[in-house]
Amino acid sequence: MSQTIMTYSACIVAAGRGTRAGGGTPKQFRSLAGRPMLSYSIDRFAQDPACGQLIVAHAPGQAERVRACLNGAEAVLVEGGETRTQSVRNALAHVTQTQVLIHDAARPLVSKAIIARLRTALDNTPGAAPALAVADALARSDEAGVMPVSRNGLYRLQTPQAFQTVLLREAFQAASTDYPDEVSLARASGLDVVLTEGEESNFKVTYADDFERAERVLTGGAPSTLTVTGIGYDVHRIAPGDGMHLCGVFIDCPYRLIGHSDADAGLHAITDALLGAAGLGDIGDHFPPSDDQWKGADSAMFLAHAVKIAAEAGARAVHVDVTLICERPKIGPHKAAMTSRVAQILNLDPERVNIKATTTEKLGFTGRCEGLAAEAIVTAVLS
Repeated sequence: MSQTIMTYSACIVAAGRGTRAGGGTPKQFRSLAGRPMLSYSIDRFAQDPACGQLIVAHAPGQAERVRACLNGAEAVLVEGGETRTQSVRNALAHVTQTQVLIHDAARPLVSKAIIARLRTALDNTPGAAPALAVADALARSDEAGVMPVSRNGLYRLQTPQAFQTVLLREAFQAASTDYPDEVSLARASGLDVVLTEGEESNFKVTYADDFERAERVLTGGAPSTLTVTGIGYDVHRIAPGDGMHLCGVFIDCPYRLIGHSDADAGLHAITDALLGAAGLGDIGDHFPPSDDQWKGADSAMFLAHAVKIAAEAGARAVHVDVTLICERPKIGPHKAAMTSRVAQILNLDPERVNIKATTTEKLGFTGRCEGLAAEAIVTAVLS
């Protein structure tokens, strides 16, 4: 008989403003190695078969930004509060599993091993948290001067912090103030918590230097990391019509593109470039035009499939540069929407997507408005 795996709910707290990290944008949405930082925590839990529910607590008005980080994962989006305690309380109301892990979006490098140790600890205790012993000498400074403090028995707490759901809910019901984390809240209500082994790599991205440190780990820290490039090119004929799709955006114009799918030359070129970077052939290998099931298909599906199989092959896009070559339609008014859509499909920060357009000065088939061409270069990281 197969053993049933007890599943848990994962709550990612992503409602902070992240002002200490700089950069203007809330840090959970800032680009980290070509992707919003929040997406790394989402991926870690979404890819864990034992995670039966994913919840993200976000600031008011940030739901769409969170959705852009999901990369196909299913999640319950919950509006957070002014404090961490309020945000977690809101998320906890939606938890459906008997165990819950609460994690900071600002810790993008949490490992499977940390999660596994917490789950094991919950077999015998109400709560658990990863921790690292304090190694540095400590001192307290006040008007009386500097006073050394013993580091014996002192630990740095990390997340996820894991609990039996019913007991944590009771602790929240008893809480009359805000707490810096769930361990503090749980202990204030008398709930037992054990410490499990933490990891230095599971550090919290708080300041600007922390982004640089995390970026080094994700892109250049490991000897096995390699940056590669793929090139894509696509052409489709133009005919009179009532609009066309380009880079995932519908353009209302008196033209259409002729092709077996929706003929989105921009997405086709990006798809080919990503497949090339990953060494996975071309778009025709995966979606042959002779197959009727792709007739009129949304080309976003092709690119999303390329993202999935590239990830399975260990390749992840970190930048894309697209050139659309045509006399008509005018691309400029649609570039922002195209950038946003391509970034969403590739799970990239929009700053890592560049879309531009040019003409051929009325020369050749593009100059005669007989067709439209697209070129794309995708830079990817192999691991």
